[in-house]
Amino acid sequence: MLHKMSLYEEYFDLMESGHKTIEIRLNDEKRRRIQIGDTIEFTKLPDQDETLQVDVIKLKHYQTFNELYEDLPYSKMGCAGWTLQELVDGTYEIYTPEQEKQYGVLAIEVRVT
Repeated sequence: MLHKMSLYEEYFDLMESGHKTIEIRLNDEKRRRIQIGDTIEFTKLPDQDETLQVDVIKLKHYQTFNELYEDLPYSKMGCAGWTLQELVDGTYEIYTPEQEKQYGVLAIEVRVT
C-alpha cells in the first residue's frame, strides 16, 4: 500500500541521503493503516517539488514522545546532538499533548527505495 506524507526540506534531505531512517508521527487514523512492507511517498516542503519513496521496514508504538525518544537513537531521527528536552519541545510545536494522549505515537523505520 502507498501512503503519502510531507517532510520539511531538512528532514527530507537527511532521509534521502540515508542519514534519517526513522520518521516520528502521531499514531492517528491515517498512520494506523501503515504496515511493514508498505511504501511511503514523502513530498518535500515547502515547495512540494520533489518526492521520495521509502519502504516501511519496522513500526514501534509508544504512549508518549518522551518514551519514544528515550528508546531510539536520535541520529536515526535526523536529530543527532539534540537533547531530550529539545526533541520533546520541538515535537510539541507540531503536535499537542492532547493529540499525543489521544492517539499515542509511532516510530516508522524506513529504507529508501
